[in-house]
Amino acid sequence: MSKFGTRRLRLVVMVGGLLLAPGMWAAHVNPRPLNPPKSKSTKLSESQRTRRRMHHLASSRSTAVRHAGVHGTGSHSTTVTRASVSRSLHRYHERFFASSFAEGITGGDVAAGEDPVVRQAAIDALGNMNGTVVAIEPTSGRVLAMVNQKLALSSGAQPCSTIKLSVALAALNEGLVSKDTEVPLGGRSQMNLTEALAHSNNAYFEALGRKLGFEKVAYYAHQYGLGELAGYDIPGEQLGTYPEEVIPQKLGGVGKMCSFGEGISMTPLQLGAMVSAIANGGTLYYLQHPATAEEIANFQPRVKRQLDIAPLIPELSDGMAGAVHYGTARRLGLNFNEEEILGKTGTCSHAGTRFGWFASYANTSRGRIVVVVFLQGGRPTFGPKAAEIAGVMYRNLYDHNFFIAGTPTATDTTASRPTGTTP
Repeated sequence: MSKFGTRRLRLVVMVGGLLLAPGMWAAHVNPRPLNPPKSKSTKLSESQRTRRRMHHLASSRSTAVRHAGVHGTGSHSTTVTRASVSRSLHRYHERFFASSFAEGITGGDVAAGEDPVVRQAAIDALGNMNGTVVAIEPTSGRVLAMVNQKLALSSGAQPCSTIKLSVALAALNEGLVSKDTEVPLGGRSQMNLTEALAHSNNAYFEALGRKLGFEKVAYYAHQYGLGELAGYDIPGEQLGTYPEEVIPQKLGGVGKMCSFGEGISMTPLQLGAMVSAIANGGTLYYLQHPATAEEIANFQPRVKRQLDIAPLIPELSDGMAGAVHYGTARRLGLNFNEEEILGKTGTCSHAGTRFGWFASYANTSRGRIVVVVFLQGGRPTFGPKAAEIAGVMYRNLYDHNFFIAGTPTATDTTASRPTGTTP
C-alpha cells in the first residue's frame, strides 16, 4: 500500500473514532464512502445530544423521586409512577406570593365590648401570623373576641376542607351514611365517616358530594349559614359567596366543592356560627359583637333558626375528636390536652396565596367556647398550623381559669358529647 494510501486509511480510522493497531486496519475498514460533513452550525453530534438528553432525563427523574418522598428497599425504593412524579413536581414548584407574617394586625379593632381574657389569649396565640382569631360563646352567639377584625369581616376565602363539616351533616341528614358506614373509594380502599373527618380524606367527601348532588349540597349549606351574613348588625361584615349552580366539571364539579370548597367563599364568622350550632346541639344564632359596656349589659341572644341536627352530632363528633387526637389537627395537643377539643382543619391555595383554617370547640360543661383560626400567606400557612395556634389559645384560657369560671346554662345541656372516640 502506498504511503498516501496509508495516511488516507489512518485518516478514515481516526475520523471514525477507532484506535486500532496497524495490523488490524484491513479487517476493520468500512468500504462505504464517508458521510458528507455536517454543517459548521451543528455544534453537537447526534450521540452527544443523546447522551446529554439522557443525562437530563435521569437528573429530572432523580429529583422527582427525592421530592416524592419514596422510601423502601430493593427495587421498590426507586419505583415511582408517572402520576406521582407529576404530583410531586407540581407541589414542589408551587409558588406563593403572600406573606405568612404581618405586624400591626390589631390596629383598628373595636375591642371595648370583648372579653379581655379571651382577647389577650387570642392575640398571644396568633403572634405575628397573618391571620385572624374569632372566639364565640356557642350558647348565645356572642363574639367574645375578634382579632384582626379587618380580615375577619372581609368577604372570606375558599373554605378548603372545613366545608366537609357541612357535607357530612348533609349526608347524615339524608341517611346516606352513619359514622361507621364504609364508603368505597376505588380499588379495595374504603373508609368510614369518622376516619374521613379525622384524616380529611378528599376522595370520601367527593364521593358523598356526587351521591348527594349539587341541589342537596347547596340546600344544607344555606341551612347552616353559608351564603348569608352570620352577624346581626356587625359593622363592616361582608358576605361570602355560594354559587347558584355547580361549578364546571373541568374545575372538579360538585366533588371538588365538597372536598376543597372549590368555588365557595366563606367567612370566619360563617364558619364560627355553624360550629357553634354543632357545639350547642342545633341552634344557629346570629353572631353579635358588643362594642360597649352598655351593649354587654343589655345583650340578648338572637336565634336565626333551629337546625335538626341534634341526633347527628354524636355521628359527627367522633371524627372531629379524632382529628385532634390523631388526625390533621393533632398539633393542638402539643400545647393543650387538659380538656376535650373537637375540630376540623382546612388547607388549600388560590392565586399564589395559601389558606389555613381550623374551627373547633371545647367540649366542656363550663367555659364553653368556639375558636376559629384563619391564616393566609405562603408555605408556613396551613391547617395544622392553625390548629397549633388554637392549642396555644386554649392553653392560655386554661391557665387563666376560663374553663372553671363560668356556670353551665340550660343551652349547654343540649350539646351532645362524643361517644366511642378512637384513641
